[in-house]
Order: sequence, then C-alpha cells, then structure tokens
Amino acid sequence: MLTEHNRVVLTDDIADTDLKAGDVGTIVHVYPNAKVFEVEILALDGNTAALATVLPSQVRPVARTDITHARESRING
Repeated sequence: MLTEHNRVVLTDDIADTDLKAGDVGTIVHVYPNAKVFEVEILALDGNTAALATVLPSQVRPVARTDITHARESRING
C-alpha cells in the first residue's frame, strides 16, 4: 500500500505534461480510498519541477535495484 512520503516511479508518461515513465517522485497526498495520488517531482537541484495527480496504476514503489537517470525537461524551464 502506497502512502504519503513514499518514493515512486512513474510507469506511464503523464498526458499533457513533460513527465515520462521512469521519472521519480514522492507522494505528497493520498486522496480518499487511495484512488488517486498527488506526486511531487523534484529537479536534481531540489526545486519542485512538477506536481502531478496520478492513478495508482501510473506509479510503482521505488525498488532497491532502481538507479536515477538525469534528463532535461521543459518543466519550469
């Protein structure tokens, strides 16, 4: 069960955003019945790059074997 402050990986590109599958974020809000999550995506400088409302099927928990990969984004840039 995913909860607030869990790190997650997007499993889908998020429509109408520059967020891509594989981007990493933190759940900052769980809506009732965990039907939707608000996820904060940070840039590597620590600033918020985006907030996205996602379905549980669009994220997965961070795994021990995951690695971070940098990419340039058009978000806030």
